[in-house]
Amino acid sequence: MAELELAPLVKTITVRRTPAEAFEIFTAGLARWWPFDRFSIHQADTATCAIEPRVGGRVYEVAKSGEEAPWGTVLAWEPPDRLVMAWHPGHPASSAQEVEVRFEAVAEGTRVTLEHRGWAKLGAEAEETRKSYENGWAVVFDVRFREACS
Repeated sequence: MAELELAPLVKTITVRRTPAEAFEIFTAGLARWWPFDRFSIHQADTATCAIEPRVGGRVYEVAKSGEEAPWGTVLAWEPPDRLVMAWHPGHPASSAQEVEVRFEAVAEGTRVTLEHRGWAKLGAEAEETRKSYENGWAVVFDVRFREACS
């Protein structure tokens, strides 16, 4: 039986910022709004996280001890319109999904769309992982990123 590809997980919010401001908050400001206590490898021992602003750049966290843990790699860096990352926090790069974040000017500010796709790489864990990320992105993106933009 052929494996069913799970649909991408898509979240969209509108923030009262320009695309350039929202892109900057999402990328350079990541450590200011990311909820380390719930969504990081080192959790309470996480000191910071970062996205290196270039194609091939690392997406990673740093523990208070100085130990780095990879979250992914930048696949597309197109400020202020788009960012795409290979995404695999706490897992081997071979299991990476893709997370694309798009920033589009609208009358109210900026429509920000996050699309998390490529679940098939996770095999038997794909459906459970997607459900987990649906809940996780609801906190990280829908709440924390939105608050950072307000």
